[in-house]
Amino acid sequence: MSLRVTIIGAGIAGLAAACALARNGARVTVLERAGALREVGAGLQISPNAARVLAALDLTRAFQAESVPSARVELRDSLGRQVAVLDLARHRPNDSFRLIHRARLVAILEQAARQAGVRILLDHPVTEPPQDCDLLIGADGLKSVVRPLLNGPETPFFTGQTAWRALIADDRDSAPLVQVFMGPGRHLVSYPLGRGQRNLVAVVERPDWQDEGWSIAGDPADLRAAFQRFGGPVPGWLDRVEQTGVWGLFRHPVAAHWHDGQRMALIGDAAHPTLPFLAQGAVMAIEDAWVLAACVATAPLPQALARYQALRQPRCRRIVEAANANARNYHLRGPTRAVAHAGLRAVNRLAPGRLIERFAWLYDHDPTAL
Repeated sequence: MSLRVTIIGAGIAGLAAACALARNGARVTVLERAGALREVGAGLQISPNAARVLAALDLTRAFQAESVPSARVELRDSLGRQVAVLDLARHRPNDSFRLIHRARLVAILEQAARQAGVRILLDHPVTEPPQDCDLLIGADGLKSVVRPLLNGPETPFFTGQTAWRALIADDRDSAPLVQVFMGPGRHLVSYPLGRGQRNLVAVVERPDWQDEGWSIAGDPADLRAAFQRFGGPVPGWLDRVEQTGVWGLFRHPVAAHWHDGQRMALIGDAAHPTLPFLAQGAVMAIEDAWVLAACVATAPLPQALARYQALRQPRCRRIVEAANANARNYHLRGPTRAVAHAGLRAVNRLAPGRLIERFAWLYDHDPTAL
């Protein structure tokens, strides 16, 4: 008899897990509280560690058709002067770094899940965990109903940072690169998404924030005012912003317990929320999906769930801490900032491949090699 799996949440984590589990013969149902799969957010950077999972799910062609390549990452100061370059095309030519609108990736995963026989039930909020399944997976994000059952109540803390996100019109032949503009107490990230769209994420430090929600409308004038001293292409981009969302960045711990040893497990943001400073939130969710499905396919549930946590938790902790470090490094002030930027320029000039190789542990990982 095939495993009966219920997944709460039809975001990237839930749909990727549904695809992976269904391929292994599980009967999967996904419960989504929204009436339609309209993903909050905009752009995603998908690095090779997740691209390997998409390839194993036979989704490479669909993914490449909906995304654009990322050839390099440029670090610049607030005036637009180059500090360092991570030349992905030159130093990692065989790896897939791509940029995609979140909604397009969700659509790819949804179609693949449905084709694999997964039932996706929309407008289906969950307040109590369903009992009519062999395995229940909480892929329901920051406000998971499953996580408290495994870890008890938790209180996140405000990081002292808020972020704006926006999509703007863009030239269809924009250079395929990610640009990070770093200033005292703030930074802005931008990259093309194809189809004439450009993604903007701008982060500033502020003393307080009340709401952890993702869908608070922001005022484009406030965004422009916060970055009025920035140069390069930033003023032109911000002039094109017509709508923006703003949210407070809160730190949640990586969950201590990812499963109950019997029939419940966490995946994605429900297990390991991260700050958006390493572009690994969606990537970790995709990694989780494959590993959980592989563990469940090869052992009874108690052993499978224990192995899943043992394989994933240390890596996710390391990724979350690396993202936290970037949050600090992007916002340096005064002499510390000058010294750090001078060091980056020197390394970039003398050993240009060293910066990207610092993250070999991240990008070389192959979740499918279990």
